[in-house]
Amino acid sequence: MRPQNLDEVLGQEHLTGKTGTIRKMIENDTLSSLILWGPPGTGKTTLAEIISEKSRRKFFKLSAVSSGVKEVREVIEEAKKQNLFSGKSPILFIDEIHRFNKSQQDSLLHAVEKGWIVLIGATTENPSFEVVSALLSRSQVYVLKSLTFEKLEELAEITLKKYNEFEKTAFKLIEKEAFIQYSGGDARKLINSVENVLNQFKNSDKIEISNQDVLDVLQETMALYDKNGEQHYDIISAFIKSMRGSDPNGTVYWLARMLVGGEDIKFIARRMLILASEDIGLANPNALIMANNCFQAINIIGNPEARIILSETAVYLAVSPKSNSTYTAINDAISFVKKTGNLPVPLHLRNAPTKLMKDLNYGKDYGYAHAHEGNFVDLEFLPEEIKGTKFYEPGNNTTENKIAAELKKKWNGKY
Repeated sequence: MRPQNLDEVLGQEHLTGKTGTIRKMIENDTLSSLILWGPPGTGKTTLAEIISEKSRRKFFKLSAVSSGVKEVREVIEEAKKQNLFSGKSPILFIDEIHRFNKSQQDSLLHAVEKGWIVLIGATTENPSFEVVSALLSRSQVYVLKSLTFEKLEELAEITLKKYNEFEKTAFKLIEKEAFIQYSGGDARKLINSVENVLNQFKNSDKIEISNQDVLDVLQETMALYDKNGEQHYDIISAFIKSMRGSDPNGTVYWLARMLVGGEDIKFIARRMLILASEDIGLANPNALIMANNCFQAINIIGNPEARIILSETAVYLAVSPKSNSTYTAINDAISFVKKTGNLPVPLHLRNAPTKLMKDLNYGKDYGYAHAHEGNFVDLEFLPEEIKGTKFYEPGNNTTENKIAAELKKKWNGKY
């Protein structure tokens, strides 16, 4: 089932397509050391083997789980000999290179610098954090994308076809969602699950395989979840509304539904970032910091531990006080600008970098707030035509009540 050429690789067209960088690298024979970064079962090992085959280079493979400095040095010595005979640097493929410690990674540096090997590392973790900077600077990082729902469907059909040809059977997959959810986006797991299920019915009269058949064989209770359909939008909507409605129980339930269904964790984190600003805002400014830190953290950690960070953040957002005052303010201001057009900037607010501009009264009568008592100066900051217009209305919560009180005090009731 492993693809034998770039055309058979699914889901990585940005690298393997007609204008893809890896295809161009092979065609032009300009191979350099690289790191393949992507989720499990997206084709990292496959691409390394195809690169070796198509570039006609010797292929050495090590696993960072079971290999150490000794094994690395042995391969490098063998690679140096191969280089002398063929004139082409052999490929050293290291699976899970992020598991190598610093000394193990440093043992590769000299060989990469000298061109004795072309290093191809595979990792599911962010190389910026897991690969030493010296090695990273000598390698190009290529990101492999998660396989989409459509690509996984296509892979299920390819697996079915090859199985039927090999076993002389005539199975049909009338539903594929259970296979796809079980795989979690991992191509290997999908192929194995199709084979396992079909093996169970090989000696029966059954031809059509449904989701229930898959669940019965794999003994998994899976929440079927169409990441590209109506359910995707309904469940993320329920998640957002649970947080907006300050219900931590509903929040965690809908979060669990998405995680079990294989939703992209970055999609979930992005939506929480939006909610932190749109629905919490100044009622708890720390919410945006928390949501942003969550987004950064899940990119470093990945699944399955990302669920803990997502849960902590989602519950925090759910129990935070709510205010949409800044969301409403910018929407009203944008709507107002579209209606009133480009009103001139008042002279006292204009920049005056030249003598001519100063002579035209640019910047005249501007009061520098920090030069006044309480760092406040009573000026009009809107164009003359719309002075006194209000866009920001403080929300009804403790934090913004304090803001409102200060504004009223400074502006004599203007706010």
